[in-house]
Amino acid sequence: MYDKITIKGAREHNLKNISLELPRNKLITITGLSGSGKSSLAFDTIFAEGQRRYVESLSAYARQFLGQMEKPDVDEIEGLSPAISIDQKAHSGNPRSTVATITEIYDYLRVLYARVGQPHCVKCGRPIEKLTNEEMVDVVLRELQEHAALGPRRSALGSESRKPKAESRGSVTVLAPIVRGRKGEYYQLLYDLYNSGFAKVRIDGKMFALNEQIKLSRYQQHTIDVVVDTIPASLLPPHTGGEQGSAVLKDVRQRLAEALETAVERGEDTAVIVLPDGHERTLSSKFSCPDDGFSFPEVEPRLFSFNSPYGACPSCHGLGTVDLFSDEVCPVCEGKRLRPEALHVWLPEAENGARRSALDDSASREPKAESRKPTIGLSIVELTQMSIEKAAEYFLSIPLTPRQQEIAGPAMKEIVNRLQFMLDVGLHYLTLNRVAGTLSGGEAQRIRLASQVGSRLVGAMYVLDEPTIGLHQRDNDRLIKTLTDLRDAGNTVIVVEHDEDTIRASDHMVEIGPAAGVHGGHVMVNGAVPDVFDDPKSLTGAYLTGKKSIPVPEKRRGVARDAIKIRGACENNLKNVDVDVPLRRFVCVTGVSGSGKSTLAYDTMFKELSRRLYGSTAAPGRHRALLGTEYLDKAVLVDQSPIGRTPRSNPATYTGAWGPIRELFAATAEARFRGYRPGRFSFNTPGGRCENCEGHGTIAVEMHFLPTVYVTCDVCKGRRFDRETLEIEYKDKNIFAVLEMTVEEAAAFFEDIPPIHDKLSTLNRVGLGYLKLGQSATTLSGGEAQRVKLASELSKRATGRTLYLLDEPTTGLHFEDVKTLLEVLHALVDKGNSVIVIEHNLDVIKTADWLIDMGPEGGDKGGTVVIAGTPEEIARHAGSATGEYLRRML
Repeated sequence: MYDKITIKGAREHNLKNISLELPRNKLITITGLSGSGKSSLAFDTIFAEGQRRYVESLSAYARQFLGQMEKPDVDEIEGLSPAISIDQKAHSGNPRSTVATITEIYDYLRVLYARVGQPHCVKCGRPIEKLTNEEMVDVVLRELQEHAALGPRRSALGSESRKPKAESRGSVTVLAPIVRGRKGEYYQLLYDLYNSGFAKVRIDGKMFALNEQIKLSRYQQHTIDVVVDTIPASLLPPHTGGEQGSAVLKDVRQRLAEALETAVERGEDTAVIVLPDGHERTLSSKFSCPDDGFSFPEVEPRLFSFNSPYGACPSCHGLGTVDLFSDEVCPVCEGKRLRPEALHVWLPEAENGARRSALDDSASREPKAESRKPTIGLSIVELTQMSIEKAAEYFLSIPLTPRQQEIAGPAMKEIVNRLQFMLDVGLHYLTLNRVAGTLSGGEAQRIRLASQVGSRLVGAMYVLDEPTIGLHQRDNDRLIKTLTDLRDAGNTVIVVEHDEDTIRASDHMVEIGPAAGVHGGHVMVNGAVPDVFDDPKSLTGAYLTGKKSIPVPEKRRGVARDAIKIRGACENNLKNVDVDVPLRRFVCVTGVSGSGKSTLAYDTMFKELSRRLYGSTAAPGRHRALLGTEYLDKAVLVDQSPIGRTPRSNPATYTGAWGPIRELFAATAEARFRGYRPGRFSFNTPGGRCENCEGHGTIAVEMHFLPTVYVTCDVCKGRRFDRETLEIEYKDKNIFAVLEMTVEEAAAFFEDIPPIHDKLSTLNRVGLGYLKLGQSATTLSGGEAQRVKLASELSKRATGRTLYLLDEPTTGLHFEDVKTLLEVLHALVDKGNSVIVIEHNLDVIKTADWLIDMGPEGGDKGGTVVIAGTPEEIARHAGSATGEYLRRML
């Protein structure tokens, strides 16, 4: 039995043939500067090899669908467990994918509704029951006993039925419904019934003998029931007693069973019972409404799936919108995605009765007037509209019978476990129906972690990429406890992380360095925590022990006279917020997850600025007024969305450096002699690119049910251009060799060409010197993409009247990288610009001129400004969660 993971000769990407040992069944943190090789070790080497070995262990039949997985560039790895990767880029853009489906909560909800949900008629809202033949007999006998005990009073179950019929008094009549409200003469039908041995029918409420002439209007709707049997009152309980009575009761039960069986067969799973007092009861072996005969489909988990034709709204096929590319709500299901029958299976309301308060924005989801019914329970759609916090409260107070609890127990346990985990990692504010594509990378990662915790695997190896991203310090402890619980269950947990709390809580730390890109890839320290913190080679240890630090400014910039004044902001959970955002200052918007930071800064302020400055059509969040825009002439969003959606986009193309590079190659003597223009050196257009791979350098191979695999083009060997184009050189480098350069190398190479050098030097300034110029945009992390955007903006001529909005720019950054980034951001402010940052990182927060702290909690309990002021003022405020942690640093 291996007690450690042994890695020998790892050379993936920039790793320098490293060898190391890691303990199994421990929490291991891999840290280091951005681009130093952390992910190359954790994901591209350890996880990739673990996954490859699992695939290789499968049968040849299975492997033919999975394909041949390439072995990482490593000599040997021993002691690997089955590997599970939970990164930040795998959340689905599928509009059908939601928080509930990712965590498998929706799967268990479908089972729960199918097993203990109560179906109700779509037309009248009345509860519908499904009965076996024996249960139907028991229902009839029970009601007969109630009828006898009540005397002339109505039986409880027949109180809403028609007036007594003279024909049925003193007996029980069993009828089979043959026709329900359809036009026709039905001559042949009546004739066939007569030939089958039946004597009477009830047509439109009136009894007829089948041997008499019956004329029906072909233009009128008719309801026809055939009389299967009539049992005299003299035979019915409790008029009979003793042994003779028991025998009679047995005969009556047998007679009823035969009559009901015939009625159900003739009536297409439905029988109508007319009791001695004339009241009626409809019984069904399937689901059928006793009032209007509405037939309910079989209640099974498929009925509640918007991915199945059995449950999806037939109009929008479960999308909830008129089509895949539209935001227009489906007029049939009103965005609920399911067919009406699925929406009419309800679980009981919570005992506290707080049904409507548990739903988000319920007023906006009122049904159409003609379909509105008094609701006494929760549909699966209403339940998934709840926040995770409200759903957890609901399942703790749901009133189920002992039998229902026994049936629902396993599904309820799985649902509650997953809800509790998401509460533990600060995701209480998300709704279960939140679409996966709208989640941040950190949110998506923690949600997938919830599904993994729910699987309760033992002996696995989990590899996570910065799980603390997007988390307030207050929620860190709960996330760390989840990671240690995974470890304590007998798993190895490897985390790529920069967060101080996570590093200190881990058992083992590996630091890769000493710098980024070609200057990284070495193991600086590898050992137990906290023993390695004092190692002089550890840059991380220097920050954790206080030998190095990001300083608090000796003097802040003071209160600004000019400000963007937001008034009456009430989008999402914002509660009529009034706040001033100082201009020409470094401002941080802080608060716990879900408190309303992005809604205030991005959805309201930035979108309104974009509308006024650029005529943007994106609708801003609801607000009464936004003042102070006259002080700005430019607003720039620097978020973590990809810089391009295709592999063709890269740092060189995004920053604009690629155009001057192509022009430089076109200006060489050989290119002019051949008549090559700049377009010849583009991999996006025909002319100079390799046409076999169309300039990609790789060929996409579809892998059936797995993600597409990209293999190197066998014509250009991955060089993207044809032979003639690659013959053109500048300083002994062809165009492909330039794409393979790191930003740092290229900045030095093009030092004498200002249009190129200036753009590349800004990428260096934001700590991205390790990226290759041609590195595909799809391989960049959210933090790297954000810094590429920042570099692109920095390379433009500053106006001094620009507002920059950044969303968590420290994502993926080491302490040293954060220090570098802060120097860049403060330099922007020194030039008269305004920098607004949405951030949790205390090293950033403590250097700000002004803080706007949102809260006090997330979701419904957030949406207010707890306090706005300097970091010192926030730290002194007793009600601020941010202030509590900031106090320790100041």
